[in-house]
Amino acid sequence: MDIITEIRRVIELERLTIQRLEAQVGASYETAVGMLFACQGKVVVTGVGKSGIIAQKIAATLVSTGTAALFLHGAEGMHGDMGIVQKGDILIAIGKSGESDELVAILPVVRRLGAQIIAITAHADSTVARHSDLVLVTPIEEEACPLNMAPTCSTTAALVVGDALAMALMKLRNFQPADFALFHPGGQLGKRLLLTVADIMRAGEANALIHVSSDPRALLYEMTSKRAGAVSVVDDAHALLGLVTDYDIRQVLERGEDLFALSMTQIMNPHPQFVYADDKAFHALEIMENREKPISVLPVLNRQKQVVGLIHLHDLVARGL
Repeated sequence: MDIITEIRRVIELERLTIQRLEAQVGASYETAVGMLFACQGKVVVTGVGKSGIIAQKIAATLVSTGTAALFLHGAEGMHGDMGIVQKGDILIAIGKSGESDELVAILPVVRRLGAQIIAITAHADSTVARHSDLVLVTPIEEEACPLNMAPTCSTTAALVVGDALAMALMKLRNFQPADFALFHPGGQLGKRLLLTVADIMRAGEANALIHVSSDPRALLYEMTSKRAGAVSVVDDAHALLGLVTDYDIRQVLERGEDLFALSMTQIMNPHPQFVYADDKAFHALEIMENREKPISVLPVLNRQKQVVGLIHLHDLVARGL
């Protein structure tokens, strides 16, 4: 067997399946999106075998893009799980033949519970199709399986239909990156859009700061004990007057000056970059990186211009930003 030729044969068959599916798209698909958009309950996606796996993926895509959805295994539905279906829900039943015993058996129950049914099947005259409110036909001439048995082209078609429905709904809901982030708080996009400086900054006892009247010995103690590599210099009202970093101290030593004979105002940088506590944490990262000379520490202020924390590049990296 020529392996490369076989792989290309499978890809070509699945490509042709999607091409035929595209030609099949019509008013029924628009109606399906309208039904799902208007659904006052949830979307329950079901299937058995390989179609069940596709149903799980479609449910996951729907729920992560703004549509309340979950997966119902067709077989488990007959043994208690039908309790998740309620009046006002929509059931999406996926099955190439539309004759799976498990799917056929639950349809009367779904009807009795007051839910609508959308079928995704290759056979418009199947039992599942006849008992559905709407049928989305996925025309399959043959599977990519050499025996024309293992679900391949049919599951690809069902998956593409599910993705298309989910993306159309996403647009109708005006689903924005910030919405996506809310549903994916653990991902990098979620962290960038949701985490604020206050969520990550070193505050309270961990915040390295010193009064402007303090001497350099106190400065060194504060800098080393808080392990931040920098100290915010404040006045009586905790307003930011400057920032001292280990770089500033090295500069003093390189000039041959006596560090302990200097005042805080002679050591500090009087015009440091800073961020607000309610800024996005990613904004702090951008400030640190988008400079000719990158910096690793920023004082954090509240909107009353008081120093409330310190944020370090290491903290941002540790949180996955």
